[in-house]
Amino acid sequence: MLIETLIGFAFVAALVTFLVPDEVAGRVGAALSLVPLAGTLWMWAQFDGSGNALTGGQLAFETRFDLLTLSGYQVQWFSGVDGISLPLVVLTAFLTTLAIVSAWTPIDSRQSQFYGLMLFMEANLLGMFTALDFFVWFVFWEATLLPMYFLIGVWGGPRRKYAAIKFFVYTNVASLLMFVGFIALVFGGLGDSIDTLSLPAVAMALDAGGNLGSFMGLAPGTLKLVAFVAMFVGFAVKVPVAPLHTWLPDAHVQAPTPASVMLAGVLLKMGTYAMLRFNFTLLPDVASDLAIVIAALGAFSVIYGAILALAQEDLKRIVAYSSVSSMGYVLLGLVAFTEFGIAGATFQMIAHGLISGLMFMAVGVIYNTTHTRMVGDMSGLADRMPVTVGILIAGAFGYMGLPLMAGFAGEYFIFVGAFHSTVIPSAPLFTAAAMFGIVIVAGYLLLAMQRTLFGPFSLDADYEVGRAAFHDVAPLAVLLFAVIALGVYPDLFFDMILDAIAPLVGGGA
Repeated sequence: MLIETLIGFAFVAALVTFLVPDEVAGRVGAALSLVPLAGTLWMWAQFDGSGNALTGGQLAFETRFDLLTLSGYQVQWFSGVDGISLPLVVLTAFLTTLAIVSAWTPIDSRQSQFYGLMLFMEANLLGMFTALDFFVWFVFWEATLLPMYFLIGVWGGPRRKYAAIKFFVYTNVASLLMFVGFIALVFGGLGDSIDTLSLPAVAMALDAGGNLGSFMGLAPGTLKLVAFVAMFVGFAVKVPVAPLHTWLPDAHVQAPTPASVMLAGVLLKMGTYAMLRFNFTLLPDVASDLAIVIAALGAFSVIYGAILALAQEDLKRIVAYSSVSSMGYVLLGLVAFTEFGIAGATFQMIAHGLISGLMFMAVGVIYNTTHTRMVGDMSGLADRMPVTVGILIAGAFGYMGLPLMAGFAGEYFIFVGAFHSTVIPSAPLFTAAAMFGIVIVAGYLLLAMQRTLFGPFSLDADYEVGRAAFHDVAPLAVLLFAVIALGVYPDLFFDMILDAIAPLVGGGA
């Protein structure tokens, strides 16, 4: 019961951190977060799973027992990891520790509550990525909203309450829509042919085909379409996919830096992970029928997000809109329905989690010193903060897809998979459109760096600008190392991802 131990420990760690004095809360939270990190790294080292969790694959670290009966359906504690979920579990624990350390400088009030919420969020994220019973999964899914709401609403910027409420309303309504779609599919469509909410059992019943009945006057085919769209839109808000992205910039700009790191690095991946598990695994035939629409949304998100980033003057907004663009690549890879497309999309979730975390953290370090994020308010920071600036530049090049960095590997896999897709009509055109987004990304990042980091030093405020503290720079250096390590040797995760993806595409290339 290693997974349960790690989740339980994270909950207990959150409670302990809530109770310790503020003066030591940051150090206690960081120390306690090392236990889940060590546990997930051990899981990675000992991973012996094979195949896909929803298609009869061999799970690693599986635990399963009955909890209760709900309207005739057996609810189970059913947890385990495959090659898709394990990298996201490792990413969650890794970023949580680094985000907590990065909070030592900017968080100067209610520290025990802040770090307790960070650990509480980690516990729910670990549960969400490992749960394989829908009811338990949905509880963890919803529980992640609460700590992020408070992290934004209490420790955020001047418009924090507006941003927190907007975040909560958007994502909660999206969750309701997704929930209705899944329940209609299972309770209405599958009906008495299934007596459990286990996701592998649901996948098996849907794959059998003949078990699906009509519901509320909807024929089986129409019911599957309606359920797919409801779940897809619900998850698309979480990703977010343009034009459902409007909550994200406000949330990022108002959130404290550590919360932005977790929001971009992990919480956005909840949406794409759920899309892969629910839409593209449970209902692949509907996904294939809607492939051109989904591919168009992916390409649109890439271009539109990049253009919006190009128009921003706030460094945090630039990185926030970059996330919309980057997640468009993930959507394109998922709908390609090739091994390299879906595996590349999964790998890109990890790569983007690391790079976006690095970028938000670096912008946060600059803000801690200059007290501004506006591009026009500063220049010449490279002379005053050479290490921070150097890491920020490296992260920006990772965003641009520089070879030997994780972003390049993820985008390359996606482009190869999407180009050879037989599911997307005119796949090379959609791939080319998405690739053009890299040009726009390079444009806005290079322009922002040129204006803020180089030239003669100036700052429209009376603050002393110097080198950042070691505990501010250390998380940046660790993240940069991880980005380069995954770029140089993608098989740290890519082999296990490919193994879990193969059953979804019949082993095709």
